Amino acid sequence: MNQKYGLNKPLWDQYLIYMGNLLHGNLGTSFQFNNQPVTQLIAHDIGPSMQIGTQAMIVGSVLGILLGAVAAIKKNTWVDSGATFISILGISIPSFVLAVLLQYYFGYKLQWFPVALWQNFSSSILPTLALAAFPLANVARFMRTEMVDVLDSDYIELAKAKGDSERKTITHHALRNSLIPVITIVGPMAVSIMTGSLVVENIFSIPGIGNQFVQSILTNDYPTIMGLTIFYSFLLVVIILVVDILYGIIDPRIRLGNGGKE
Repeated sequence: MNQKYGLNKPLWDQYLIYMGNLLHGNLGTSFQFNNQPVTQLIAHDIGPSMQIGTQAMIVGSVLGILLGAVAAIKKNTWVDSGATFISILGISIPSFVLAVLLQYYFGYKLQWFPVALWQNFSSSILPTLALAAFPLANVARFMRTEMVDVLDSDYIELAKAKGDSERKTITHHALRNSLIPVITIVGPMAVSIMTGSLVVENIFSIPGIGNQFVQSILTNDYPTIMGLTIFYSFLLVVIILVVDILYGIIDPRIRLGNGGKE
């Protein structure tokens, strides 16, 4: 086996061989999954992981923005207190604990959703909610803080003095300017979803790359571990690139290569 996988060679030689294969898109072959190429394993199992990860990102971002905006508009009211309480819960409860609670109450007790396995869209709802809780709370907290500052700024007072309605002032001025700092947490938010999915996928028996990652660690399947680590790193770089592009879309003053001038 050592000879088959080149494990009998010096470490520097193994490293050079691996990096050479990596440049050609070859992540090696799995020890555990019948010598299948790691790239094939990732391609086969990425679907469920991407689905629940994307859903969690969308749900967490949209609901977090709405919750934070409402809390800022209704500052120092019971609505603000309720939103703050929800944010504290979302940040405090780990995704795997929330996953077990959702699985027990909504899957086992109420039987509204499947307890586990991957069957249809309903199978993705509970994992999505478990992964979306922390991003939702984080976005809501940032959004409230930023929007409170924006609503107290001079240009908001100017917009009101010009006769703009409260709805127009919030949607055209306050909301858009509040989103710019919030986007900075999209990268860390993606990391929290990635790391949370490793455990959540195992809890719900989802055949995704998170579950595959954990199984590879338990069986010392080093090529799969390294391949998935590289894939997660690449995915994070892509997300950060998308965030940088979104800066320019949300704030036209931010442009690459023109010194910030229109």
